[in-house]
Parts: sequence; structure tokens; C-alpha cells
Amino acid sequence: MSKGLFIIGTGTDVGKTYAAGLILKTLCSAGLSAAYYKAAMSGNVRNTDGSLLPGDAICVKEVSGSPQPVEEMCPYVYEAALSPHLAARLEGRCVELERVLEGFRSVSRTYDYVVMEGSGGILCPIRFDNQTKLWLPDVIKACSLGCLLVADAGLGTINHVALTAFYLKEHGIALKGILFNHYIPGNCMHEDNVRMCEYLTGVKAVARLPDGAERLPMTLQALTDLFDNLKED
Repeated sequence: MSKGLFIIGTGTDVGKTYAAGLILKTLCSAGLSAAYYKAAMSGNVRNTDGSLLPGDAICVKEVSGSPQPVEEMCPYVYEAALSPHLAARLEGRCVELERVLEGFRSVSRTYDYVVMEGSGGILCPIRFDNQTKLWLPDVIKACSLGCLLVADAGLGTINHVALTAFYLKEHGIALKGILFNHYIPGNCMHEDNVRMCEYLTGVKAVARLPDGAERLPMTLQALTDLFDNLKED
């Protein structure tokens, strides 16, 4: 049975993609069959042939060394560096949840572990129009996944982590752990932020990731314990 984990962040540019890449690297380096997946990517550049290059997927492949084809990694790729709902509206290709789930089921059938990344923070709108209003939590619930929260270790993170954790709890989404990015060992503010976030949320900091890290600072067992069994089709 395949297992999955959803990577969320306290906001944009906190390091979700890099963390997802290191998670995939850890799994693949251990000889496990693992895949990356993301419902929608925005802010991408065009290739010489005019096609859009899925930047997050390419980054994950570079970090992890995964042999997974980029084409499997994301069904919706947008050029505008905007929230997916707005990029989709401007580019005329709105996200359909069923297409997202089809791709997710496909990688779940092919690989034993699936690392799925979200967009922006937990309240990121994926689609918002007269026909459909789709939010990131809707995608997480549809995939029946628990979450790993990626947060910046610096100033302001206590509020961001706590509010995200409280929202997840209120909406019945399991928070499996917190990963602090840009962590400086011995920095009193970073160390205190970890303590305060654990106290407020009741959730453990499973990893502290310093800048330039080339591996995930946690054991394979601790990592795989975060994954949930995926429901059979």
C-alpha cells in the first residue's frame, strides 16, 4: 500500500519545495520508490519552444536526484507569479479537482511513497470563480493526507505556525510535525521559537534545516513514520 505526506508552509517562499526535495532524496537514497506531486505551480518561465517549465518540479529533481519524469509531477503549470486561482483565471486554465486527483492516484499506484506539496500558505485559493471555489485544504482532504508544516525559523514564526496549526485542527487535518527552515544552531531566538511553537501547537519539531543543507537532519524511520497509508481506489 502506498503512503503519502502533504507538505504545507506558513506562507510563500519558506522553503517547501527544497524541503520536499530533501525528503524525496532521503527516500530515494534509501532505495525506496518515491514520487513528488503538486496540484498547481505558478511563476514559471518558458522554454525555447514556448512551453512552460515547471520550476518547483525541476528543483525537486535537482535536489533529490529522483528519476521520476517531470511530466508526472504537476497537472497545472502557470506563468504568472500569482496565487494559482488568479494565475489560472488570467491564463484561462482553471484547476479541476478531478484532474488533480487523477494525477495523484496515478503516482500513488506507481510509487510507494508520495510527497505532495501545497501552494503558498494553508488558505491559498486554488480556484475561485462562479462555478467552483477550491482551497488548499480541500485538496489535502480529497487526498486524505496528513501534513508536515515548513516554517521559517526566524522572527514572526510563532504567530504563523500557531495560526496554521489551529486552522488545521479546526478543519480536521492532521499536523504530523514541523520543519524549521533557515535554522541557525545556537541562535537563541530560533531555539526559543521552536520551543514556543511546540508548546502552542502540541506538535513536535521533527527537523531543523540550516541554510545550504544537503540532507534532511532526521532518520529514515522518523521520516517514514510521518506518512499515512493512502486509500485504495
